[in-house]
Amino acid sequence: MVACPDEANKFFAFLADAAASQLRRGMDLQIMFGIGGEHDLSERELPYLAGWRDSRPVRVGNGAWNQRQIDVYGELLGAAQRLVQQLGELDPVTQRFLAAAADAAARRWTEKDQGIWEIRGEPRDFLYSKLQCWAALDRAIDIAPHLDAPHRAGEWAAARDEIRTAILTRGWSERAGAFTQAFGSEDLDASNLMLAITGFLPGDDPQMKATIDATAARLTDERGLVYRYLAHDGLAGEKGTFLLCTFWLAHAQALAGEVEAATATFERAVGAINDIGLLAEEVDVPSGEMIGNFPQAFSHIGLVNAAWAISQAQQRAASLAPAAASADDARRRRN
Repeated sequence: MVACPDEANKFFAFLADAAASQLRRGMDLQIMFGIGGEHDLSERELPYLAGWRDSRPVRVGNGAWNQRQIDVYGELLGAAQRLVQQLGELDPVTQRFLAAAADAAARRWTEKDQGIWEIRGEPRDFLYSKLQCWAALDRAIDIAPHLDAPHRAGEWAAARDEIRTAILTRGWSERAGAFTQAFGSEDLDASNLMLAITGFLPGDDPQMKATIDATAARLTDERGLVYRYLAHDGLAGEKGTFLLCTFWLAHAQALAGEVEAATATFERAVGAINDIGLLAEEVDVPSGEMIGNFPQAFSHIGLVNAAWAISQAQQRAASLAPAAASADDARRRRN
């Protein structure tokens, strides 16, 4: 957005155009649209195509287009907060659209959904979905004057605080020793690293650090790359490790002040980069080959954010070093 302000504004106008009517009618915000704003992305197979390495079936469309994924409100309002910071005022149509998205997050956060990973089967109370509803309201409160809605901030804050209480009381598992994939679950999920990245908890909070450590110890392959989750998801086949999730781990470790661990995790992830500097979505566990969507924007976004977080952590550590050395000298002189 810094380099392309016009494109950022046009993208939000596209979203408002494609999705605002859904929110006005009390519907869920759709998770994806066609490039022309199409709503119906029904999936169909193309049996006459073999696909990459004969990976039939080749499909057009996306079967998840009409899934409920309530994390979308947080993603949207997080981007809107950055848009306001970079570009200034929003047009009235976008203001109303974003305020409606915040209202939807406040209203729908208690409902079950399919989650960020589009898991098949019955909807569940996925922690990440609740977290992103919290983030939606937190960001909406921050930019409420830009939405011409400062009078809504109190109502949004009340809902945000309810979500926080629910996550802290129902999202933590003593048995797992970590925040887990869904309320009442004991399964780990890498998306819970976003508890630190969104600012819901400080990186060095004891429960956050326990979740970071559990992810590094129990949700990684032999290379140290991170799986999204290892719980059964209703799909056949083996799981690959996710590069975005590995960058999330590096990012969270940096926020926890674990600079060496963060750097090592980051270096493992960037080791997958190909000869032209691009990353795919996943890494095949047996072979180490990149698989999945390629190039994958999310992987590159994770790389940039993790690199920035590590750089900031290194600067903080460097600034604290002289003070620590002075304190040590003072103690030695007293003794």
